[in-house]
Amino acid sequence: MRIAAVPGAEGGGRLRELDTAGGRGALWRVDDLAGAVADLEYRGEHEPGADPVRWIWADTEQIYPALVKRGVRVARCHDTALVESLLLGYHGRFGEARSLGAAWARLHGRTVPPDLAPGHAAGPAPQPALFEPDRSTLPPGTDRLDALIEVHADQQRRIAEVEHPDRFALLAAVESAGALAAAEMAHAGVPWRADIHDAVLTEQLGPRPPAGARPPVLADLAERISAAFGRTVNPDSPGQVTRAFAAAGHPVPSTRSWVLRRVDHPVVPLLLRYKELARLHSAHGWQWLDTWVSGGRFRTDYVVGGVVSGRWATRGGGALQIPKVVRRAVVADPDWTLVCADAGQLEPRILAAVSGDTGLAAAAGSHDLYARLAGSFGGDRQRAKIALLAAMYGQTSGDAAQLLPVMRRAYPRALDYVDSAAAAGEQGRLVRSWLGRTCPPPLRTGTDDDPGDGDGAQGRDRPDRAARDRGRFTRNFVIQATAAEWALVLMAAVRRDLAGLDTARGTPQIVFFQHDELVLHVPRALADDAVTIVRGAADEAGARMFGHTPVRFPLDVAVVDCYADA
Repeated sequence: MRIAAVPGAEGGGRLRELDTAGGRGALWRVDDLAGAVADLEYRGEHEPGADPVRWIWADTEQIYPALVKRGVRVARCHDTALVESLLLGYHGRFGEARSLGAAWARLHGRTVPPDLAPGHAAGPAPQPALFEPDRSTLPPGTDRLDALIEVHADQQRRIAEVEHPDRFALLAAVESAGALAAAEMAHAGVPWRADIHDAVLTEQLGPRPPAGARPPVLADLAERISAAFGRTVNPDSPGQVTRAFAAAGHPVPSTRSWVLRRVDHPVVPLLLRYKELARLHSAHGWQWLDTWVSGGRFRTDYVVGGVVSGRWATRGGGALQIPKVVRRAVVADPDWTLVCADAGQLEPRILAAVSGDTGLAAAAGSHDLYARLAGSFGGDRQRAKIALLAAMYGQTSGDAAQLLPVMRRAYPRALDYVDSAAAAGEQGRLVRSWLGRTCPPPLRTGTDDDPGDGDGAQGRDRPDRAARDRGRFTRNFVIQATAAEWALVLMAAVRRDLAGLDTARGTPQIVFFQHDELVLHVPRALADDAVTIVRGAADEAGARMFGHTPVRFPLDVAVVDCYADA
């Protein structure tokens, strides 16, 4: 059963049932939208003969967080903003507005309004506090519910017209499921011990300094760096550091860590340590702790599909770059535990599944794919790993130059798959993931009459270099984007099955998601059940994505009290 929903004034709203063909059924006007959603969701999931509800709404970010705060969870939805973005990308129309108003305007041949940023309302009247401000950008007087139903029907039609509609429908479903999970994760937060975080910072940096001052360890390193150079140098200033190296007879093009490691000078270890600790202080120091952690939880806003490959991003907090030392602060509540699941060797396994290379697929049927490939490389697992990663990432220098021909002979269909994607990218064409997410078009850096900024051979080489760079991007895009899809299918399955573990002990929750890694916070008594769920979800994700395949997608699963121990 599909039900379109739009919020209204004072926490109310309107709902309309849709049949499988998109026809309009019963209309409900409700004073308590959250209560009505909870009631219909319960009926759909528990009453005999009832159909589970798929909610149709304009933007999960606008409506679902308010429901979650009321204790309402829904199993599935269709987020028209996310699906519109996927469909626009499929046809190479990147960067176009995706709001309900934009989709409706395109459908009716009208001027397309730009999207509004989160927190900004469309129109002069602010939305009641229960729900996020209306960002639909519909023209005044346009009925939001009617527009939503029209846009949803149009999206269903457009999905049916793509090359692989069943795959794309799965992509739309799991992208929308990801938005539900993101709102739930933001509400739940990551269990976080502020006292342990503070102790880690004190251990690494010394006692907390006054605002604007360097922590003691950084201040000491700064003095030692100046002494090693024989002149006063601010290690936070790349210009001062490069000038100091030049004066010492070691000119460097930049202060990047990989550049400094090539320099034979006693100041290098001090600078590298300073950069590491300065990054900790600025990105996850005391100010971060004060800003992002409260009530024993770290909460951030996840941006579903925030990266072109479909991986997520965040709005502040650096949730996807938590350093290992800081993970010591991620500690389960008493009588709870963390279940951490990480997909090992995911991208090579994805290549085996999408390319149809029987040899590589057979190797991916084992727990250690690289060990199975080693036979083609004289029994050397490391050389096999280098060769496969070089094939996926377009590396052609160093050891890869000798190993790639072996890889090409042993696993020709796998190499042809990524080579074809690279060639398409170099030619300026678009490539797609397995489910249909499409890469952005190449950036135009000049015109046919002005191919580059340089003169002579250097200028003429710019388009060639840009083409090669794009080829490397599209070579990996078809793999990384498909891996992101597999991870979304995994997460959606885990989220669905965790709901069945809701007990008086507490509700197990997904609290963290990063690329191919999930962290669950579960009552200790349910840890074994949660492990069974995540392992079963990995098998389901492979089957839903690729059907019958010998490729396995094993998970490394750890049940720990502290994330750093995973």
